[in-house]
Amino acid sequence: MNNGTQSTDYAEVTERQRETWGTGDFNEIARQNVIMAEALCAAADPHPGQRVLDIACGSGTAALVAERRYCEVTGIDYVSGLIERAKTRAQANGQRIDFRVGDAQDMPFPDNRFDVVLSVYGVQFVADQEQAARELLRVCKPGGKVGLAGPIPEGWSGDWFAAHSRYASPPPGVQSPLRWGTEEGLEELLETDVLSIENEQRTALQYYRSIDHAVEVFSTYFGPTIRALEEIDPADQENFLNDLKAVMRRYNRATDGTAIVENRYLQTIAIKK
Repeated sequence: MNNGTQSTDYAEVTERQRETWGTGDFNEIARQNVIMAEALCAAADPHPGQRVLDIACGSGTAALVAERRYCEVTGIDYVSGLIERAKTRAQANGQRIDFRVGDAQDMPFPDNRFDVVLSVYGVQFVADQEQAARELLRVCKPGGKVGLAGPIPEGWSGDWFAAHSRYASPPPGVQSPLRWGTEEGLEELLETDVLSIENEQRTALQYYRSIDHAVEVFSTYFGPTIRALEEIDPADQENFLNDLKAVMRRYNRATDGTAIVENRYLQTIAIKK
């Protein structure tokens, strides 16, 4: 795909992704990501007055955490409904954050604009990973920090997305978001423009009333799960849901009938040259 059609292909994939992530209500999923955003902000340590960007911010979880440090925060996402939800959350909290609709692969910011660039389970899902990596580094100041929290190939995330792939094949030519959860992948994407990359595997627990409730949440609110259910044959839908239940059960740490699902993820802090 190096014959000049690549950008057109990525544009088509991006539009399909926008529709997928706009399906359901990702804010119901993002509530489980608050602990990741808190840990990432603690590690990146933005100081009051610094400019912070939350890329592919969804309903604004990491941006809201960063603003509590009295930073000047901007959040960008290509799903307009999620940006509206982020604005509502900020307004309810009395927080001033510049949320705007935009694509991580082509951001409307000048070079070297932000002291800290963050993304929690966001930029990892873009179609053109190399372009997104170039953009997040472009808008970060020299000496600034890039903080990422994303899925890894092992554990719950890897198994969860593998279950989806068995029933709904990912777009051809688009690399897995799990690439961002490996040291090799991050070096490929970031190494030429950073002074250092520090990676740490961490654990985030997801809480649900039961295994059935956990799968119900995703099948009701998580765009990729909803779209997979819409696209596969009715005969496969029950098998797909059973596979998702098996993944939840595999990582459940509760013994009282509820579900406390262990999700290992990768936290990355990189310093831009």
